[in-house]
Amino acid sequence: MKALIASLSVFVCLFPLQAYAALGGDAASVATDSAQMKASREVKQAAGYAVHQLTSESGTAVREYVSPSGNVFAVAWQGQFTPDMQQLLGSYFEQYSAAVKANKESHIGRRPLNLKLPGLVVQMNGYMRHYHFRAYLPQAVPAGVRQEEMQ
Repeated sequence: MKALIASLSVFVCLFPLQAYAALGGDAASVATDSAQMKASREVKQAAGYAVHQLTSESGTAVREYVSPSGNVFAVAWQGQFTPDMQQLLGSYFEQYSAAVKANKESHIGRRPLNLKLPGLVVQMNGYMRHYHFRAYLPQAVPAGVRQEEMQ
């Protein structure tokens, strides 16, 4: 786990991508984010929400789950490079960062990251250059949307 956390910290500092619509924020900046990333953008409608997927030239895919009211209730990404986690998690970044630090200090070894914090769930797994991440706000997930849909 220490190696995974250390690797993530290095990637966050060395390889941040451009801005994303932040978790808990609105979806108004998705088009701007796509342009800044030089990413392709695809929007898929699902029952009760929309998924905005941005795929960068490096292959990192960021998905922003937007409720009918226009709020980002979940974010997910996968790829070999870590996006700018502070921008991705917005006002939830400090809570996430503190929990990762506490988790690192209390556990030894490698294992997936699975944080269930007040009002925030964060899950990450993978290996060097192939990470999967998702974070969501349980209280903001539209009715009828299953956790498995936010991947």
